[in-house]
Amino acid sequence: MKSKKLTPRTGFVCRLGAAAIATLLALPNDAARADEGGVSFWIPGFFGSLAAAPAQAPGWSVTSIYYHTSVSAGGDVARAREITIGRIPANLNVNVNANVKANVDLGLLVGTYTFATPVLGAQAQASLLGVYGSNSTSLAGSLVGTVTGPGGGVLPFSRFDSIDSSITAFGDLLPMFQLKWNAGVHNYMTYITGDIPVGAYQSDRLANLGLGHWAIDAGGGYTYFNPKTGHEFSGVLGFTYNFVNPSTQYQSGVDMHFDWGASQFLTKQWQVGLVGYAYQQLGCDSGSGDRVGCFRSRVLGAGPQVGYIFPVGDMQGYLNLKAYGEFANENRPAGWNVWLTFNLSPPAATPPTRSRHIITK
Repeated sequence: MKSKKLTPRTGFVCRLGAAAIATLLALPNDAARADEGGVSFWIPGFFGSLAAAPAQAPGWSVTSIYYHTSVSAGGDVARAREITIGRIPANLNVNVNANVKANVDLGLLVGTYTFATPVLGAQAQASLLGVYGSNSTSLAGSLVGTVTGPGGGVLPFSRFDSIDSSITAFGDLLPMFQLKWNAGVHNYMTYITGDIPVGAYQSDRLANLGLGHWAIDAGGGYTYFNPKTGHEFSGVLGFTYNFVNPSTQYQSGVDMHFDWGASQFLTKQWQVGLVGYAYQQLGCDSGSGDRVGCFRSRVLGAGPQVGYIFPVGDMQGYLNLKAYGEFANENRPAGWNVWLTFNLSPPAATPPTRSRHIITK
């Protein structure tokens, strides 16, 4: 059996965007990201290199992702978590000297279908992402302030406490639709995704694996990829609209996120480079359950990546490892995270061979 020809695009482009959706994955509610209690719908770093490049063959592909993050935060984020789970009553006026830590391990499975018929001149892809994993979160510290009694009297208040919470369960479901255009070395894409809140979530539990509310996210991206030189750069910009959490009556503000990747293909199989992201909450949090104020969050991240393309029978495999260190965070935990992605997809079609015609007089 002849082996199929491998190209730098074929394994990587195979729906890495849908495979690493942020958010798209409703990251475990208290694990680490923005907005309500410091948690956001979008997982920064979801998109990476070649995010906008079309797949080279229609049909089904499957992507599996192992994701690990370890983060911590103090101050306002810890206070927000205490308020969210109901540990700070409304009649308390306290300063929080506390720290929240989380370790999360997730397994993501993404099924993607690439349509053979173009839509608006673009390659169309539909995906569904499911998640299963564990979340271990702890909160410890002291509360010092005053408490207002029934008669209006004000008394001093202090408490030291700690809680540990862990869960292993299924998370939310995330559908996604993408359109991708190719024009030589230039590639463009647009996407829309959202959160279906069916995962394990309780508003009074510190660790969760669901977001607790609906969300919608949309954006677009660009990839420069030159197969002759192996140079590649990608960037994807998106925005998240969060609906009200019915359990807490808390609505997170609009979020903006930008994921980027730059890489060099050393051979047709090996790829090395850098990845990064910028996350900024644009709109203030609101709703009758918002007791922390605007609480806009921000975080930046950057790190290395390596990728390898290889044949798997009649299919093509792609393995990618990338890691991020976070910094410049505000109203949001920060730490580090690792993504290990394996994609299995149809290989590029072999171009037809032209037969030679001998013309005789």
